[in-house]
Amino acid sequence: QVQLAESGGGLVQPGESLRLSCVASGSTFGINFMAWYLQAPGRQRELVASITSGGSTTYADSVNGRFTISRDDTKKTVYLQMNNLKPDDTADYHCNVVRFQTCYWGQGTRVTISS
Repeated sequence: QVQLAESGGGLVQPGESLRLSCVASGSTFGINFMAWYLQAPGRQRELVASITSGGSTTYADSVNGRFTISRDDTKKTVYLQMNNLKPDDTADYHCNVVRFQTCYWGQGTRVTISS
């Protein structure tokens, strides 16, 4: 089993930045795919960004150029640097990892963008 703990959410104004972190614990050997998803009220969970064990990244069109995903395997952590935040970015952000074809989810951290 893998446990995931997200942190770094909060309330910020448009144009500001946040950095989300997700630390994996438990049976972490073999984690390859790591990602961040968002879930806004009334909407399905959406992929924001992903990163493979080889460092290949993908981004949703809505965040491309503003968000950066990275990982530190020595710390078993995946990060999401979010810059130039917009009100539409408001959502719960969930960490997701895949280990030996099994998917694990964190509880989420809330990000609110409001002036």
